[in-house]
Amino acid sequence: MADYYEYLHTVGFEETNIVGNVYYVNYLRWQGRCREMFLKGLAPEVLADLQNDLKLFTLKVDCEFFAEITAFDELSIRMRLVDLAQTQIEFSFDYVRLDPGGGETVVARGRQRVACMRGPNTRTVPTRVPEPLIRALRPYRAMVGA
Repeated sequence: MADYYEYLHTVGFEETNIVGNVYYVNYLRWQGRCREMFLKGLAPEVLADLQNDLKLFTLKVDCEFFAEITAFDELSIRMRLVDLAQTQIEFSFDYVRLDPGGGETVVARGRQRVACMRGPNTRTVPTRVPEPLIRALRPYRAMVGA
């Protein structure tokens, strides 16, 4: 089993600019999509809790670019757990271009910090990371120094 959760994506024309490079904002969208698919597949109880009063607020997001990608590149967005605190989670993301011959190239790396909150929008308060989410994330803990 891999130490990351993988979301596969094929870059489309709508994600590129006039010269054919991917808009930077799409890397951030793919982080969110990867996180959503993780919840759908491995922590559906958390999705149900989000329908009630749980909120996952993105506090910080970043991305560092190493190589350009273009339409129809095949990507593997690989999410790992970096930090798990009482009320917050930090993820890392590797954006890996999957080459037709089987090779792989890391084209970008990103991070995202999320806070768990509960309550109505006008009075949200920090809350512990839900146990089903902790269980689902456990296998994807990033190795420090790796």
